[in-house]
Amino acid sequence: MPDILSDWWNLLAPGVQDALWFALLFAPALLTGVAVTRGYRPYGLAGAMLWRFRWASLLFALLIATSIGIGVGLIAQERALRQGTARAAEKFDLVVSAPGSEVTMLMAAVYLQPSDVPLLSGEIYDQIAGHPDVALAAPIAFGDSHAGAPVVGTTQAFIAHLAGDLLEGRAFADPREAVAGFSAPVAPGGRFTADHGIGDAVEQGAHAGHEYTVVGRMRRTGSPWDRAILVPVEAVWAVHGLADGHAPENAGRLGPPFDPAYFPGTPAILVHAEALWANYALQSEFTRADTMAFFPGAVLARLHGLLGDVRRIMSVLAIVTQMLVAAGVLTGLVILTRLFSRQLALLRALGAERRFVFAVVWCVAAALVAVGALLGVALGLAAAGIISRIVSARTEILIEASLAWPEFHLVAAFVSATILMALMPAAIVLARPVVPDLRG
Repeated sequence: MPDILSDWWNLLAPGVQDALWFALLFAPALLTGVAVTRGYRPYGLAGAMLWRFRWASLLFALLIATSIGIGVGLIAQERALRQGTARAAEKFDLVVSAPGSEVTMLMAAVYLQPSDVPLLSGEIYDQIAGHPDVALAAPIAFGDSHAGAPVVGTTQAFIAHLAGDLLEGRAFADPREAVAGFSAPVAPGGRFTADHGIGDAVEQGAHAGHEYTVVGRMRRTGSPWDRAILVPVEAVWAVHGLADGHAPENAGRLGPPFDPAYFPGTPAILVHAEALWANYALQSEFTRADTMAFFPGAVLARLHGLLGDVRRIMSVLAIVTQMLVAAGVLTGLVILTRLFSRQLALLRALGAERRFVFAVVWCVAAALVAVGALLGVALGLAAAGIISRIVSARTEILIEASLAWPEFHLVAAFVSATILMALMPAAIVLARPVVPDLRG
């Protein structure tokens, strides 16, 4: 029987599985409500009590909302961060660099973090570019900047691969032309001179006399390349007093083929093959003593795996926070019932059935939990959205937080657990003597 259920479950679509989990988690709350209120209509009286003590009720609802908002916000933000970093790396099929740390090269070549790395020679680039399975081999030469934005040397083919058709203007066709990223601090028609270095190591004026003119702007990629300024790799070599990658008779030419004898070197090469299997074959072939070939997506997946512990810690913190809040809400509900103990005692003195009084008290608690849960979902989504915008602005990685099934599962479990716990305050009210409560 368990095997049959397992096979049936595995045949269901992921969305159906998530919906069923939500239904199962929310079922205890729904069934409890049906059982407690069966045969009675306590809602009007419960609503009147909530309105009578609306400020105290609002305080408890906000406490619940804060707890749920923290949990929802943490889970949604963590998932959005993983998706954003993965989306930023999806255009980088295979990267080849000098042997070293894959993480360092991932951060340098994909996320444009300043790094001092060795260069690949012209012979190595020629081997890669001339390979029959390689459709694109684009050098990525970084190290300069302008107004805090990285200036990266590459080829026209790399721009087309990264962002497709340009949003404005055209691709560079001259060593003194540049293409701006979507949010780069320069616009088409503008002119600038690159500084040597990035961040705190900037040497202003080191490349004086070599001015670029921006002739185009890329579409948004949702990655740090949106802030980058792309120039011909020949220009990067030239401003550093190096050969431009081409023999003297081809002076002024842009892009491949490059002459190995005049190729000054590049920190990284983006490699793209049309066939998926070819990428794996190239990765194996160019992982050797003098080169390191790696899949940025695979390195990122390993990093996400290492950060899985952080994710679990965040989830545990969210659960612990909700447990503490649930315990606080339970205690608060017991105190809250003291505010309208006289009204409840009067109901009992007038002959109201004990189960009706029980239902009224439970409905008050359930209403606070329901309102707090709805407010918490909205609060968590708003907080995750704000944090996403801040992180996006600081990292140039497009982070978009949204609600998904894990958040709804968390809310459903919290609501069910808290509503079941709300049976205790209702039972405590019935255990109180009527006469002392009537006397106040």
